[in-house]
Amino acid sequence: MSKAKEKNTLIIVESPTKARTISGFLGNGFEIQSSYGHVRDLPKSKLGVDLENNFEPVYVIQPKAKENLEKLQKLAKKAGSIILATDEDREGEAIAFHLAQALELKKIERIAFHEITKVAIEEALKTPRGINMNLVDAQQARRVLDRLVGYELSPFLWKKIKYGLSAGRVQSAALRLLVEREKEVLAFNPEKYFTISATFFSLDKKRKIQAELFKINSENIQEPGIESEAEVKKILKNLLDSSAQVFEIARKELKKSPLAPFTTSTMQQESYSRLRYSAKQTMMLAQQLYEKGFITYMRTDSVNLSKDSVSSAREFIQQSFGKEYLPEKPNFYKTKSKMAQEAHEAVRPTNAFLVPEEFKIKNEDAKQAKLYELIWRRFVSCQMEKAVVSQESVVVEASFKKDNYYFKANGQKILFDGYLKASSSTTKELILPSLEKSEGLVINDPKLEEHFTQPPPRFNDASLVKMLESLGIGRPSTYASIISTLTARDYVSRTESKSLQSTNLGVLVTDLLTHHFNNIVDYQFTAKIEDEFDEIADKGADWRKMIKNFYEPFHQNLLKKETEVTRAEATERPSNEVCDKCGSPMVVKYGRYGEFLGCSKYPECSNIKKIPKPSQDTGILCPGCGEKDGGKVVMRRTKARKRIFYGCSRWPQCNFASWKRPDDGE
Repeated sequence: MSKAKEKNTLIIVESPTKARTISGFLGNGFEIQSSYGHVRDLPKSKLGVDLENNFEPVYVIQPKAKENLEKLQKLAKKAGSIILATDEDREGEAIAFHLAQALELKKIERIAFHEITKVAIEEALKTPRGINMNLVDAQQARRVLDRLVGYELSPFLWKKIKYGLSAGRVQSAALRLLVEREKEVLAFNPEKYFTISATFFSLDKKRKIQAELFKINSENIQEPGIESEAEVKKILKNLLDSSAQVFEIARKELKKSPLAPFTTSTMQQESYSRLRYSAKQTMMLAQQLYEKGFITYMRTDSVNLSKDSVSSAREFIQQSFGKEYLPEKPNFYKTKSKMAQEAHEAVRPTNAFLVPEEFKIKNEDAKQAKLYELIWRRFVSCQMEKAVVSQESVVVEASFKKDNYYFKANGQKILFDGYLKASSSTTKELILPSLEKSEGLVINDPKLEEHFTQPPPRFNDASLVKMLESLGIGRPSTYASIISTLTARDYVSRTESKSLQSTNLGVLVTDLLTHHFNNIVDYQFTAKIEDEFDEIADKGADWRKMIKNFYEPFHQNLLKKETEVTRAEATERPSNEVCDKCGSPMVVKYGRYGEFLGCSKYPECSNIKKIPKPSQDTGILCPGCGEKDGGKVVMRRTKARKRIFYGCSRWPQCNFASWKRPDDGE
């Protein structure tokens, strides 16, 4: 036996958790080590892109990676063979490429897998491959382009608005979405409207039905409702003297299909909707679950499932729920995302038989357990039979003289729960009483409700992720970091309900970029760039040519705007205030500490004022000192993360503080 064969095989992965999980599957002869992420990257202190040499990236060893890299270099010299087992996406391929370069590997063996299980690792070891340079080039193109935009556009913002700001190709387009929505919210004028509902009793008083007015004579009431208060009061008066009967009963059976297994995007959306986990928190927990071997790779645009996983799910369904819950053939889902790679799989549990209850016993992390349950339920339910629901609607006619008023009530009953048995989603039943067509009814207590139209809702993590994906901006794997960057830069804050609200600074930056660098915030242009990255990854398109086509017009425009755009144009806007020193109009300006009012005649007049802050008083007495000293509960924000909390107006004399808004009198 040769000496080389006696030596261990060194397998290098990105994270120590992943290394520990794989070590548990492989026996003697293998040593599993972690690179702790990227070992090489563009330098932080300079551009790191050679503009004179066809955009050649100038990579350096990461300072934090040096010590570990030296250890890997020593182990590599002793190893019989070296296998790079980083993640299967573009980022993972780039890490493998940089490891090969830093370790000066002569023979490169690379394996990839969708899940960290014994079977998957052993299968991957049978078919090692080389590094896919198309994937590496797509990652390099993204990295170089984003570096060029950030390094050149951010200093422009420092000069024109404030030091420390940043701009980015995807980040700025996402911010524009939030700013435009905030402008819609602020410009919205609520309008009053009315709805009418009534309770109808059967003549024997044993049955009743609640219904809402939807039609008068032959005209349906237009959304959102009746605008005239005089009209609704007239209707109410007429209804009190009306005679009522069942006008129409309609029933139909519907089959409800299960939802597809999770992609990265749908997992983030559902995690926020059900668990209120941010996109960043969801991805962090999913990464932990993947590295421990509980779920498949969490960065994917595909809803494809392996034959083995489907067979396992079907076996579990038959054993746990019975044959009636198992479709004759497996459910197949088509990936809608154009950038998905069908070789990749959806996010799913690696073992369908590891039910959430048993997972909680194996894993003490409550948040991981909740996300695992969400993923497990989505996967198992996607291979179950359709649910059957009976939907019923009853239309009641109330007649007064020549006018007929039509009320509708909708109900539904689950005839067969099907996939709902395992799904996280719920379908509520509403059983309507048994009535006959033309049966006489007695109207009781018709009610008038006053409403106001609502502005479009602000984006939250789920709706922003959904919108970004629909526009083709960025990739689902990057959405979490985009939202984090926007909040860290103070371009966006979170409301009490965790919605995303653009700040005045975010509006300033977006307006400046929209007027002078429209391509950077243009949705179609940003999506087109993503398509070009895909062309590099899938077809080997020339990444340097793609960068050149973007950079040259961008750079020329930047040089022009540096002289054209003044700081005043970028940061000032009119106000209704008048200078109390010289009588000139005051303007809103932006300085180191935020917005303030300054005289438009500066430097002749240097008068400045603070902008009055809107009242943060909740009107609730402080639970700590309210009754004794009159302290009030006020809304505040933490300095670091701008998170909303509630404190006492008498602070620091009273140190009451709470994350939750206390009820009056508590």
